[in-house]
Order: sequence, then structure tokens, then C-alpha cells
Amino acid sequence: MSLGAKYHLHKKRKYAITEGRPNSDINVTPLVDVVLVLLIIFMVVTPLLEKDIMVRVPDETETDVQPEDMSDQLVVSIAPTGEIKLNSEVLDDEAYKTRIKRALAAKSYEEKLVFFLPDDKAPYPRVVQVLDWSRTAGAFILGVVTEPVAGILPGGEAAPGTPAAPGAPGAPPAEPGTPPPPAPATGGSP
Repeated sequence: MSLGAKYHLHKKRKYAITEGRPNSDINVTPLVDVVLVLLIIFMVVTPLLEKDIMVRVPDETETDVQPEDMSDQLVVSIAPTGEIKLNSEVLDDEAYKTRIKRALAAKSYEEKLVFFLPDDKAPYPRVVQVLDWSRTAGAFILGVVTEPVAGILPGGEAAPGTPAAPGAPGAPPAEPGTPPPPAPATGGSP
């Protein structure tokens, strides 16, 4: 063997990785490079994306909403004692089932709407039971009223927790020229 070959083999062994534990270090330099390039791209592009979009908003106008005739609406109220009222008429369980079935049978499918006004202290199982009876009787939509509408229930009586509205039976007559009382606030925290 020549001297050059021997020197070459010796040098090769000297710099060769020895057998044993594999190198498990992750080289994060390329990862950092890519992340920084992406950051720069987003920093350059983001100001270009901000464009003002002109939106024409209609002027705010106050419209006077006339309350609908609620004489044909079905409003079921449930007292804290579990007593059921259908349009201000107190009914027992069997009478309610027959009356609601008769009232819903006279309406078209889309008009089979029943509003529920349960008292805050009404027993929950009783409310669910009355809702179930109404659905079984053929109600298409069951609505739970959380705030009284204009303070009047069908039949003319004031809704619980609201003063009687002008024009309702038992309410003081409104003086001519006085504006109507403001509608109750809807939603939000006090």
C-alpha cells in the first residue's frame, strides 16, 4: 500500500461519525427563516388589504306600529299555582285540551300559533305539560312570551307586572292630546 492511500484512509476514519447514538438534534434555523419570511410577507400585505367600503345606511325614521288585533290569537298563561288560562279564561286540564284542539282545528296550518305566558314562579313540569298538550292538539308554532306586548293580553286585561294600558277596560281614560306611553324596553341589562 502506498503512503498516500494509507494517509487517506487514516484521515477518513478520523473525521467519520462513530457508530453509536444517533444525532437527534433538530436544526431549527430553516424553520425560523421561513417563519420570519412569512411574518414579513404578512406585515407588507396587511396594510394593502385595508380598504374602506362605502356603505349607504338608510336614514333612521320613526314609524308608528299599530298593534295587531289580538282577539283571534291564542294566549295561554300559567299561574304560579299551575292554573291554566286560555285567553284570560280559567280552564281545568280536560277543558283546556278540548278548547285548544277546537280552536286550532278552525285555523289553517300556518296560523296554528299559540303564545305562552307562564309566570316566573309557575312549576316547570306544568309548563312543559301544557306545551306538550298544545303541540298534540295541532299547534304549528309555540311561542313563549318573555315580555308582555304593549301590556295587554287578549280579552283586554293587563299583563302581569304592567299597568293597564290606556283604552283597556279598567284603565283610566287617556286625555286628548297626550302622547301614548312609551313601549317597554326590550332586552338588555338594567
